[in-house]
Amino acid sequence: MQAWQVHENGEPSEVMRLADVGTPTPGDGQVLLKVRAANINFPDALMCRGQYQVRPPLPFTPGVEICGETEDGRRVLANPALPHGGFAEYAVADAAALLPAPDALDDAEAAALHIGYQTGWFGLHRRARLEAGETLLVHAAAGGVGSAAVQLGKAAGARVIGVVGGAAKAAVARELGCDVVVDRHTEDVIAAVKEATGGRGADVVYDPVGGAAYAQSAKVVAFEGRIVVLGFASGTVPSPALNHALVKNYSILGLHWGLYNTRNPKLVQHCHERLTELAAQGAVKPLVSERVPLGGAAAAVQRVADGVTTGRVAVVPGLTEGGAA
Repeated sequence: MQAWQVHENGEPSEVMRLADVGTPTPGDGQVLLKVRAANINFPDALMCRGQYQVRPPLPFTPGVEICGETEDGRRVLANPALPHGGFAEYAVADAAALLPAPDALDDAEAAALHIGYQTGWFGLHRRARLEAGETLLVHAAAGGVGSAAVQLGKAAGARVIGVVGGAAKAAVARELGCDVVVDRHTEDVIAAVKEATGGRGADVVYDPVGGAAYAQSAKVVAFEGRIVVLGFASGTVPSPALNHALVKNYSILGLHWGLYNTRNPKLVQHCHERLTELAAQGAVKPLVSERVPLGGAAAAVQRVADGVTTGRVAVVPGLTEGGAA
């Protein structure tokens, strides 16, 4: 089969190599899956660079979430068991963790419903306890993680403010349903959010960016607000001023979705059932901005790493270079 492999750490476009390799053999409790679509996540780029908390042994195949097909023809969502990741024709995954792919979504959309939307659901509902009528601020609102949070926030009845970088991403955020869009390239984020909330600030802030975005979050979070920290796409891990949290009465909530797979897998199943219902209702629909063939995976991962994409980019092995399935 064909699979992308990383033999040394570095930028995705430089270290990912497409190769003919043997089809992986499932271990105990694992199944072999034909990859129908693999969603690109920022951690794929971090793993290529050797900067992610999970460091698979070299060589490895990136790709941490897929829509795959079992040998008996079932369409499922899975997190491939590294080093046999999803940017390949076949992957392996733990049988107990497979989730049925929602009928309402195509393969690329289904693959994108997994990590980003589960993260959003746990972040907004389990950690922040977002309520209808509250104001939700989403950083990087046009990106893969942010776009999921925007849709889930709207589905929960929140007023959503999206922060983006650039006019093109602002247009995407509006299409996603943001009530207010702030372009950090041309606007003062703090002033714009305060104006949009009558000076009160946001009840919940969803931050996958870190760095300067977190500093803005602390400035605009409301009394008894909640800042959900789920990543540092900016490359800078902030050091929160805890005295500021004390005098302003807000909470800083960490979210590592992967822990639920080991600590409380029943909640992951419940979350998937709820997301499937929302997809069937049309309340959420992953924004897949690009579908690329297997041969285009390295360049696509690099674009995600560079922050120039919107929504999700999916690798579809059955897609030809001309775009036909």
